[in-house]
Amino acid sequence: MENLLLFILLALLAEILGTVGGFGSSLFFVPIASYFLDFHSVLGITALFHVSSNLTKIFLFRKGFNLKLVLTIGIPAVVFVIVGSFISKFIETKFLEIFLSIFLITVSLSLLIFNKLALKPTLKNSIGGGILSGIIAGLLGTGGAIRGIVLAAFSLKTEAFIATSAIIDMGIDISRSVVYFFNGFVHKDDLYLIPILLVVSIIGTLIGKKILTRVSETQFKSLVLVLILITGIVSLVKVILPHSG
Repeated sequence: MENLLLFILLALLAEILGTVGGFGSSLFFVPIASYFLDFHSVLGITALFHVSSNLTKIFLFRKGFNLKLVLTIGIPAVVFVIVGSFISKFIETKFLEIFLSIFLITVSLSLLIFNKLALKPTLKNSIGGGILSGIIAGLLGTGGAIRGIVLAAFSLKTEAFIATSAIIDMGIDISRSVVYFFNGFVHKDDLYLIPILLVVSIIGTLIGKKILTRVSETQFKSLVLVLILITGIVSLVKVILPHSG
């Protein structure tokens, strides 16, 4: 891969921002990686990267995860990530990239404008959030923003929030990794990136944890949302411009 060092630095930034913002690194990593790899390869690499990333988060933030939410959000998320991963094979990558860009822009704008937006902490919302985050993660490689909105409704402490989200995400990533493998999205030529991204995930999560002890989570989350918005706009322009005219 050309510009490997740049790819590693951007992946590290994605991991730090994802840890502190609580949305998961894939919101940044997927659009970033799509500049270096084709989108189907990005889905495969992201799933494998996230397995190591979530193992790190589970270890560092393992205290006080919420078992009920792991089950009520996690089980429907795992079922529907398999559905989304399977469907992704039949959708042209250009449309997946456009869908991802619009998704990033919509989510970030909604949370910035309606910053008091909150779901009710109900079983219906946790199951519905699990279904939606799962199918979006399977199709686009990232469903952490939706899962974050749902988890926020239950007023978890920061460590419990991150640990609960990471355990759910682990189930999602293992499930979609299997489907992506059979879809042909995991290529031997890209596997050398996995140990590199494992180190990136550990360093990024450690840095993110340090930042969480020193910076207001609310302020940082607003910054992360602005960066997600910019990422979505840049990604949309990148996809549309070559096909215009």
